[in-house]
Amino acid sequence: MKRPPLYSSSRVTSAAPARPADARDEPAPPASPAARPWAAWSRWSGLPWVVAGALAVALAATLARAPAGPALTQQAIDQAVLHALNTHTLPSPAARAYETVIPSVVRVTALVPHPKSGDMVEHGVGSGVVIVDRGVILTNLHVVAEAHTIMVDFIDGSSSPASLIGLQPENDLAVLQAQEVPDDLIPATMISTGDLKPGDQVVAVGHPFGIGPSVSAGVVSGLQRTFTSPDGAVTMHNLIQFDAAANPGNSGGPLATMSGEVVGIVTAIYNPNRQRTFVGIGFAVPIENAAQAAGLPPF
Repeated sequence: MKRPPLYSSSRVTSAAPARPADARDEPAPPASPAARPWAAWSRWSGLPWVVAGALAVALAATLARAPAGPALTQQAIDQAVLHALNTHTLPSPAARAYETVIPSVVRVTALVPHPKSGDMVEHGVGSGVVIVDRGVILTNLHVVAEAHTIMVDFIDGSSSPASLIGLQPENDLAVLQAQEVPDDLIPATMISTGDLKPGDQVVAVGHPFGIGPSVSAGVVSGLQRTFTSPDGAVTMHNLIQFDAAANPGNSGGPLATMSGEVVGIVTAIYNPNRQRTFVGIGFAVPIENAAQAAGLPPF
């Protein structure tokens, strides 16, 4: 954590030495010209200002006679902007959003003992997002529900075991605490969904099918949606519907605005044919609910 800057106090000058009570003021001997080098200068100290004033008057007269340049018009500004756009490739809004949120995205792996060997094997892969720099991570409960051991992989390539420290089953949310975190771990910026509207652009960032980190872009398709899990065990309300491509492995990852601010946690995809593929409808838990699962105050 960056320390606040420290400021030194004002420098205190030392006091003049004390004089004896019976000391008398004696007239000081006149200083010789050699000891008073400023005496000669004082006679000419006004000359530089006279010269500077004369130069300023001459410069003003010269500028007054110089022809004025063309006035800056809106057309000239528009042409300059158009030229810049035609000669420079700007990053897309989705690329900027990805660059902003990606330092906070993690891969979450659930490990279980192999039935025969007892060795830890991969049971499932999902995503997560760091919301506190000490390693507090939001993900989906269904990603880690059956895990014997949970591992998280950070964007810098480091890995750490993680423990489950919070649950919100009604929203399929889990809160993890990584045991070891990278230096200068950057938590995601979260923003209220109060101003979110259908049609707003969003990105989903995560590890679909374990491939990642990956990003997909789309829009908010609707708000306050309801979704029931395929087994009928959980019904979630007040969800964000979006059409940015999401697949198994995206679960637990962030849904972010074009500013890279997290508005939701990707939770489910709609599968009318029971296939584990994206058909254009995904759901995310609003970040207000997710923050409460982590014990953070709502917006």
